[in-house]
Amino acid sequence: ICCVRVSPAGGSLTKLAYYSTVQHKVAKVRSFDYSGKDTEQDHEPPYEISVQEEVTARLHFVKFENTYIEACLDFIKDHLVNTETKVIQATGGGAYKFKDLIEEKLQLKVDKEDVMTCLIKGCNFVLKNIPHEAFVYQKDSDPEFRFQTNHPNIFPYLLVNIGSGVSIVKVETEDRFEWIGGSSIGGGTFWGLGALLTKTKKFDELLQLASRGQHTNVDMLVQDIYGGAHETLGLSGNLIASSFGKSATADQEFSKEDMAKSLLHMISNDIGQLACLYARLHCLDRVYFGGFFIRGHPVTMRTITYSINFFSKGEVQALFLRHEGYLGAIGAFLKGAEQDNPNQYSWGENYAGSSGLMSSSPELCPTQRARSGTFDLLEMDRLERPLVNLPLLLDPSSYVPDTVDLTDDALARKYWLTCFEEALDGVVKRAVASQPGSVDAAERAEKFRQKYWNKLQTLRHQPFAYGTLTVRSLLDTREHCLNEFNFPDPYSKVKQKDNGVALKCFQRVVSALDALDWEERQLALVKGLLAGNVFDWGAKAVSDVLESDPQFGFEEAKKKLQERPWLVDSYSKWLQRLKGPPHKCALIFADNSGVDVILGVFPFVRELLSRGTEVILACNSGPALNDVTYSESLIVAERIAAMDPVIHSALREERLLLVQTGSSSPCLDLSRLDKGLAVLVRERGADLVVIEGMGRAVHTNYHAALCCESLKLAVIKNSWLAERLGGQLFSVIFKYEVPAE
Repeated sequence: ICCVRVSPAGGSLTKLAYYSTVQHKVAKVRSFDYSGKDTEQDHEPPYEISVQEEVTARLHFVKFENTYIEACLDFIKDHLVNTETKVIQATGGGAYKFKDLIEEKLQLKVDKEDVMTCLIKGCNFVLKNIPHEAFVYQKDSDPEFRFQTNHPNIFPYLLVNIGSGVSIVKVETEDRFEWIGGSSIGGGTFWGLGALLTKTKKFDELLQLASRGQHTNVDMLVQDIYGGAHETLGLSGNLIASSFGKSATADQEFSKEDMAKSLLHMISNDIGQLACLYARLHCLDRVYFGGFFIRGHPVTMRTITYSINFFSKGEVQALFLRHEGYLGAIGAFLKGAEQDNPNQYSWGENYAGSSGLMSSSPELCPTQRARSGTFDLLEMDRLERPLVNLPLLLDPSSYVPDTVDLTDDALARKYWLTCFEEALDGVVKRAVASQPGSVDAAERAEKFRQKYWNKLQTLRHQPFAYGTLTVRSLLDTREHCLNEFNFPDPYSKVKQKDNGVALKCFQRVVSALDALDWEERQLALVKGLLAGNVFDWGAKAVSDVLESDPQFGFEEAKKKLQERPWLVDSYSKWLQRLKGPPHKCALIFADNSGVDVILGVFPFVRELLSRGTEVILACNSGPALNDVTYSESLIVAERIAAMDPVIHSALREERLLLVQTGSSSPCLDLSRLDKGLAVLVRERGADLVVIEGMGRAVHTNYHAALCCESLKLAVIKNSWLAERLGGQLFSVIFKYEVPAE
């Protein structure tokens, strides 16, 4: 399926949307068949790993300059049109202008889609699938973009599309919307009057002029009429009383810049007031602005924001969209693909293949750029399973997964970007080592290095490129880049070895725990969880130790832990709670493979089961660093069950359930979890959530408010972060929280 959105004759961009299937490698794990074998052979790994090809769906959205429409059509012809394609979806005013050219070049019938339907379908799609899609513009902030957390229910909202004129549409559901008003005074008016006043024919050049202008030279202000503020009406002296008011009486020439700025204010204020009145009339507080008048231009976003803020007295926010320019193309694609029902899936932005806001296009060779002009890209990968909110979030609409916003915090941003740059050599080395039989592993790893390095440099200069910049987004971008160059699981062999070693110690560890009295055992279990959490190959302080000392094990890790009282220490409160009735069901988010999950998490799970608590153990769907995956956890649980009757009977009776999170990240976003997990949490009445590890409990979810009891625990394995939190390397976070009654 392929769709083209072409801007009207005045516009300058063609948007292309197409669907492809991407073949990439995945690491699969499988239990050995132990029939007739001695399972305790020391040299034997606990399971086998095989690399297989997997096909996933990807949506591509490309923006070309209209000048290069023929190159765009060549691209479609070369890559997309197969013998079964008979129709191409096209939308936008330019679909009419270029209809004959498209049909002649591609030998296909053009099916013109309704522009407004496409825009709204596209808007719904990005708001549902891209968490940091919407932002407010704050002119005095650095950077000016402030991203919003998507509300779990995106409806209702107002869409103000500023093209040649203005259309104002109220969107109530996926399929129900109505045009409630508009104006003939829009982007075309600014362009047309601007061309008459300044003799400048290009829209972007007009905006450039406006950005350098001083509107007070042309506009009449309140103070020009009253000598200051109008106290009775509460109007400040610097408000515009009359756009272009001074030009009627002044005997002078006005600069192009000043006239362009005055014109921009006049039209933006008019649109802002109109949008504000409609929002109030229909009781809507979410107003999204789009159209070629906006197109990411700071100067138009600033004037619209000021206008909305002024007329609504701060009650209505002007919201803009990162992918505003793609809405029509996305909508046309979705309309053309309705029989495949793309809306039944969840989609995720692929950072490796997307340009980002206000960024140049990803690595294009000069010849390609010369042929197609400047363009940028957005790629969305179809996720295997639909993602939803964790039902236990106290207020999903205010939940923010990330603890620190690096877009805001310049000091933290500088530190973490440098940290990821310095770790790059180690990641490349690990990626090559994970594929010893591959002849091109070193070459692919070098391409990965270059791509990720370039992403980090983009984020240094434009931290807002992919929404709010966080440690999570830096980690996820790295995983996306590794996947792009076919390194699906660089730590698979490390995890296999660590799991094998830890399984051999399991019985000794639980026997020692069982020998302790009840109170001693509870502390030992928590210390075991924390010691297990030390084994994180993503932390340099730990990977350095693990690389240099292969004998470093569970007992050594316990000695590394901070002595009590810990940096954050609610252990006494937790112990007191354990003396009360058992929890009905605990949801545990596991972190690392090996010692962490086998000697830390499973003994803790075993104790909860013995108390009469059911347990849902949630692990990543896909690999990230040395985190345990769902498929690895199944094998680990099977091996432990063979040694331990408590785990064995709990699995058999479904009192212990292993599930996948729907994530392939070292962090945790509780607003995008596997739907099956959410259903299970509801069915079993989970009343305790345990989140362990620095990525899941510190970088994310440290401030997450839940409507049930929660345990967040981690060992701080980064000295800069430890210092920032007021502690030292290997400080302990043990945060037990009970929701307010």
